[in-house]
Amino acid sequence: MLCASDVFVTYTAIAKRTSRRPSGRRIHAIAKKLPMIRSFCFAPSFPSPQKKSISHAVAGHSDSPLPVRLLLPIVFTIGVLFTGSNFAWASTEAQPNIVFILADDLGYGELGCYGQQKIRTPNIDRLASEGMRFTQHYTGAPVCAPARCVLMTGQNLAHAQIRGNRDSGNGRIFPGQWPITDDAVTIAEVLKEAGYVTGAFGKWGLGPSNTSGSPIKQGFDRYYGYNCQRNAHSYYPPFLDSNEREVQINPYPIPGHDRKPDGEVVAEDYRAKNYAPDLILAEATKFIDKHKNEPFFLYLPFVEPHVAMQPPQQWLDQYPESWDEENGPYRGENGYLPHPRPRAGYAAMISDLDEHVGTILERLEQHGLSENTLVVFTSDNGPTHGGRDPRFHIGGAACTFFNSTGGLRGFKGSCYEGGIRVPCIVKWPGHVKENSVTELPSYFPDWFVTLSAVAKVDLENSDLTSNVMLDGINLLPELNSTSTPTRESPMIWDFHNYGGIVAIRDGNWKAVRRNLLKKNPGDWELYDLDADRSEQHDVATEHPEVVKRLEATYLETRSVEPDFALPIYDKRTRRMAN
Repeated sequence: MLCASDVFVTYTAIAKRTSRRPSGRRIHAIAKKLPMIRSFCFAPSFPSPQKKSISHAVAGHSDSPLPVRLLLPIVFTIGVLFTGSNFAWASTEAQPNIVFILADDLGYGELGCYGQQKIRTPNIDRLASEGMRFTQHYTGAPVCAPARCVLMTGQNLAHAQIRGNRDSGNGRIFPGQWPITDDAVTIAEVLKEAGYVTGAFGKWGLGPSNTSGSPIKQGFDRYYGYNCQRNAHSYYPPFLDSNEREVQINPYPIPGHDRKPDGEVVAEDYRAKNYAPDLILAEATKFIDKHKNEPFFLYLPFVEPHVAMQPPQQWLDQYPESWDEENGPYRGENGYLPHPRPRAGYAAMISDLDEHVGTILERLEQHGLSENTLVVFTSDNGPTHGGRDPRFHIGGAACTFFNSTGGLRGFKGSCYEGGIRVPCIVKWPGHVKENSVTELPSYFPDWFVTLSAVAKVDLENSDLTSNVMLDGINLLPELNSTSTPTRESPMIWDFHNYGGIVAIRDGNWKAVRRNLLKKNPGDWELYDLDADRSEQHDVATEHPEVVKRLEATYLETRSVEPDFALPIYDKRTRRMAN
């Protein structure tokens, strides 16, 4: 028996899934996805496990629909009841587009708007002047794949599926990374269910196309880029991935690693025909062009400025040759590719990234989409760390020369601030105040909740997420400058590379414990970030009660992930679960 509340819920759901008066076929397709309409208009069926979609066929039961001629009067009768009342179609306020740009290994201090003095980033700086700049934003992990997992799933490393970089080992030359499973729920799936067209262009790192981790299997309608992170070590690879197939782009590709012990190092020797970032950018702009008249979620995990350094010559020429007179050419001593002017080369990679950001912003403006588009820019982790040759960082990067961490301790692979505190800028005209700054501590899990709120998704009552443990908070009140959101649980990093590291931040307290995968694990360190931003003064012995509380809170929320074992805490986690 239909009651008034059922009718309202049904009509609202149909309204949210269409921006115009729906056809009979459209209503029929929508209705099959709505549990109440399905039970009313289709043959009875038992509820199926709800995992990836709210629409599942049950083996042995046919979904025999009522004829559309009978279904149409039902739905439009519902419409008549409510269009004359206070109900309004969702389309009266257009859903905002969402563009999420993720740089690769970009440090906290490498942008002009974050204090960089040498590297030119005019487009990103303009983005900051037109929006809000975060001063205490954190990635989900200090390296690529787990950071992306946290971003996509909204779960911190204490119970995320991917807790470190790890290859899938599926036998390919470029095997791809350990895949997230079918049980994972991504922000792309949530937004797709809310009516968004979804596209990802850039570095994926969460599973090859022949696994459950394929972006096409995780909520994206369109994907183009580097599925495998190892393939992304070169900017002139043999192929890129288009949806779930490899597309050859360079008949004579450049490998991502080489050495040049003697002789002249020539930048042109490490270039080929097609520069992958330009191809990725072109596909991303095509996506905007194609879907300019419907709400879209555009995820742009760009590769720059991750080494190897292979920037276009135009950007290299913009920086002075005198920079590299001190150390000379980089010959590959610390991995990746040689470069004749490593300092200029590293700056050029960031300038190339900046131009690509500018191209995306310009395309939005060309289509009149800027006013109704939320743009987020951030980085997956801190800048590249040092290597065997002390003159250079890994791949020849000049992170010390550029003060890439902005004075913070640590680099990529570290859970000190320099490894996990990242730049973050948000622009949303009419919602986010121009040239504003927030000191609110925030991190990657927050974006799952926040973007869902932007799309007006009720996560607690969504079939996709009602049973999913999410670790983020809704940042919209902060973005709108209406109130300051409260975080009830600490921010947590449970990292399984670089010897094993756990870090916990609660308020201004931050605890770090290193070498957890080694024979002699380190002790807890404790820092007061309000007084000691650079983490130079360990006060763990002065505040043992704080360390004990933070560790206990971490263990309360932690789960064991067998594929990313951390024995020292796995044992305690299992004991607490029993």
